[in-house]
This record gives sequence, C-alpha cells and structure tokens, in this order.
Amino acid sequence: MRRRTSRLATVVASGLLSGLIYIGCGSSSSKLAPAARLTTRQSTVRPAAMAASEVAPSDVAAYATSGYSAWVAGPGEDSGRRYDLMPAGYSGSPNAGQLASFFTFSDIHITDKESPAQVPYFGWSSPAGSAGLSASAWSPVVLSTTQVLDAAVRTVNALHEQSPLDFGVVLGDMANSGQYNELRWFIDVMDGKPITPSSGAHAGAETIDYQKPFQAAGLNPAIPWYATVGNHDHFWMGVEYPTAKLQAGVVSDTVLNIGAHLLAADNSSQTGVYCGVIDGTTPLGDVVKGGPEANFTTPPMVVPDADRRLVSTTGASVANLLAEFDASTSLPAGHGLGSSSPEGCYVFRPVSSVPLKVIVLNDTCLTTEVGRGPLFYGSGWIDQARYEWLTRELGAGQDMGELMVLATHIPINPQADLTNTAPRPQFYPSSYKSDDELIATLHNYPNLVLLMAGHRHLNTVTPQPSPDAEHPERGFWEVEAPSLRDFPQQFRTFQIHRNADNSISIVTTDVDLIVEPGSPAAKSRGYAVGTSRVFGYRSTSDTTSGCYNAELVKQLSPTMQAKIAALAEPRRR
Repeated sequence: MRRRTSRLATVVASGLLSGLIYIGCGSSSSKLAPAARLTTRQSTVRPAAMAASEVAPSDVAAYATSGYSAWVAGPGEDSGRRYDLMPAGYSGSPNAGQLASFFTFSDIHITDKESPAQVPYFGWSSPAGSAGLSASAWSPVVLSTTQVLDAAVRTVNALHEQSPLDFGVVLGDMANSGQYNELRWFIDVMDGKPITPSSGAHAGAETIDYQKPFQAAGLNPAIPWYATVGNHDHFWMGVEYPTAKLQAGVVSDTVLNIGAHLLAADNSSQTGVYCGVIDGTTPLGDVVKGGPEANFTTPPMVVPDADRRLVSTTGASVANLLAEFDASTSLPAGHGLGSSSPEGCYVFRPVSSVPLKVIVLNDTCLTTEVGRGPLFYGSGWIDQARYEWLTRELGAGQDMGELMVLATHIPINPQADLTNTAPRPQFYPSSYKSDDELIATLHNYPNLVLLMAGHRHLNTVTPQPSPDAEHPERGFWEVEAPSLRDFPQQFRTFQIHRNADNSISIVTTDVDLIVEPGSPAAKSRGYAVGTSRVFGYRSTSDTTSGCYNAELVKQLSPTMQAKIAALAEPRRR
C-alpha cells in the first residue's frame, strides 16, 4: 500500500496492508509466447491508455468495460549500467563471469477471502479515487492469490530451464492476515501440492474459476528457496496484535465487528462495522455481510473453519510461524525459517565454490510487544538482540572475506520511489536503531554488496553511497521487490557478476508472470491494473510499467578484488 501522510504514517504507509502490442483486460488477458517475454527486458505489461471515467471500486465488471483494467505488452526496458557507488570518472569494465543467479518473490499476500476476520467491506465500500488503505483492505486481486503465486512459480521454472538459478528468497508477507490456512496455501503452492483455494463452506468450488481446486506446479526441486518474515505473516492484517478478540474472531461463525477507522490504535477492540466476506459463488467476488452494525437485525454468520486460526498468538512471537516451515516438503528443510531459526534470523551460503553469504534479518516488530498501535506493528523495528546478531554476522563475513547480501522484509531508508530520491524512513521511532543509524552500521562492512527488501510493493532501487569518498567500497545497493498482489504483479531476478577489473555487477530484472488467457491469474493481472486506477493510485493517463531493470556496479576492497579474481565462470553446486 502506498500513502502520503505524516512522517510517522509514512513509515508504514508504503507497505502496511500495499514492440508488438497485445491488449488484455480483467476478463481475458492475452500473452506473448513465453520465449518472447520471459522478462521485462523483452516486453513489459503496461496499463493501456484510456479516457477518464469514474468507476466505484465495488463495480468490478466496470473495470473491464470502462477500460480501467486494459493492459498492453509493450517494449522491454533497461536502465543500463549505474555507477552511483563508483569513484568519480569510472567508465566501466566488462563482465568476466557469473558468481550467482537467484530470484525473489515478495508480498504475495495469500488471502483467505471467506474469513470472517478480513476487512473487505472497507475497500469494497470506498468511493472512486479513495486511495489510502482502501485497496489494501480489499481489491478483486484477492480472489486469485494462490493462482497468481502458482503462475509465478511456473515462470521461475521456465526461467530456470533457460538459465539455471542457484536459489530463491521470499521477502515476506507470504500471508495476508497471519492465518494458518493462508500460510499453508503459500507453502503448499511452493511445494507443488493440491490446492483448495477456499475455506469454510467452500462455496462455488465446483463452478467458480477462482474457487476451483487445482494442482500447483511446485518450484523446480533443483532451486532451493528461503524465506523472510513479513509483518502480515504474524500480525492480523499486518498491523494488529493478536488479541483474544482477534484470535476468537478468525475461527468464529460470526463476521468480525470492529471500529470504523482501520488505523486507529484500538480499532479492532471497537465495534460498529461488520468487516464483510467475499461470496465465492459470485464470478466477480461480491462482498457481502459487511457494513454498519445498525444495518443488521442479527449478526451476519459464516461457516467456521479451524484452519483460519492465527499462527502467531499472544506471547508466541514468531515461534509458531517458524515451525510451520518445518512441514514443507521442498528444499532446503525449513527454508531458513525453521523452528531452529531464532526470531526469524539466519544465514546461508548458496554456492559452495563462491564466497557469498546471505544474511536474512527479521526486521518486523515481534509479537511479544503488546499494546502498540497499527503504525508500530506495520513498521520496521529492531531490538538490541537482533541488531547485535546482525553486526556479528556482518563482521564474521567481513573477516572471512565473503561477499554479503542482506535480505529483509522492510527496507532501510530507501528513496521515496523510482523518481523521487528523497529518503523515506521505514522504521518506527522506538526501534533500537533508526533508519539512518542502520545505514551507518551497514557502511562499516565493505563486503556488503546488496540489501534487498519488499514491503512497499515498489520496484525502487536506492544507491547507498559510502560516507567516505576515499573508500567507495563502503557503499552498497538497496533493491526493493515488487508485489505479486498489486500491479505490476512481478518478481525479480538477480545475477551477480565479477567484472574484468574485479568490481561487482548486480544485474536485476523484473519478470511479468506467464499466464494462460482467461485463467484466474490472467484475470488478476487486469484487476491489478484496474485497481491501481479505480482507487486512484495512478492516473488514467499513466501508462508506465512500474518495472526497473539495471546493472548496478559496486566497488570492492583491494582484498576482496584479489580474492574473487580467479572466479571467472559460473559456479554451480
């Protein structure tokens, strides 16, 4: 989600709940042949130009008839090489060899759309152009989140067939509201299990396309994948502590009744508005059983489902969440976030013959922090223990002569967006370290080449240059991943290359999903385009793709230059 509010609000406003021409729309999106458009360097999905009109968010049929959900597959994009971190006058050096290749998914937001404790009414009832939290509360993309993830997995598998990938990292917000069934759907899609993408009464499972069970492809077993904790993975809607009311509400037979203001500090403890549910018997996912309490003579009811329970409960921190990854059948065991991972922090070394260390930091609030408001639970936050763990791992990697990549859910002091380079702090003021302090810490480790994060649903790339012009190697690149939920529904690939002068190049590329025409995943693409316009996140005249591809060059210390000088060929396990 993307909002522009006060400084404190902006900490979480960007990620709380957030060639040939082919025409597609919400009901039947076309696609190029897979070989022609595996990445956005070859072709990009763009919103189609249209005349402005006013469409209510709830009028999903009008997304297509009005042109709001129309998209085109246009020319590919490449911003070329960037030398922001290099010494003045640096003119480049050719790639000498690939050291690693990997992908990232982020902000999938697998959603139990029939849960009595989601908040679809708040988005469904919003006026046109309402922006704010509205689309994060509900948009028609929530109908097909499991199918979109499956399409992303199939696209990764296709890329792997073209050029092998060493590993993948999921950058958090796998679930939308911390429910057990949402997390299991995510893991099961990655594992390649049969998926029943509905809950409760399983209404429409035989007749409605987004409700029908399907067989997930599963990630190619040759690609190990790892995961990062996001705020939505262990907080209700990403912003609320799992109170007794919420724990009871998700498994109840009664639609949750809360206050009218989603960001109010005590909103979930209030009453006055029923949250609503999606009617799975309707082709467009109508929202029912929601609205002011005064409109109902009796509380609206649903078929309860024990699998809707919140994974993280009072005082459990992220322990219950981590344990679920032990039940995955794909590799590696536990995906880093197994029960042995303290507070969701761990390291791995993905390519045995390359000195590369990936540090995964859980920089979300812990569930043991009780009684805070939504702005706290949806922000970046780190305690002393995790900070000291981070500095130990960075120091050890530096001492061992390892290139280092830091993976987090919440970015650290990124620029506002692709065009606005002003910093946009993401950490809550009570964090043990602020955005600025964390960036200053990271500059102490010149072997850190990349920080990658999700949360804001943006493709922003931020240079974090060295504070010392005499030592440019202390700079690093911060690359944010797009969301698989919201437009442009992409993921990223990365290749790390050694250059002939022993600098490092990080080639980052956005990938649009390969979708079958008329499939739920194809319809979701149209809905994502339409949502960005109907809710007012982009104008009808804005036809930009939202992708960002570039080769990011990074200086290394003389010691690391000498260490990697012999690494000239791709290394595979």
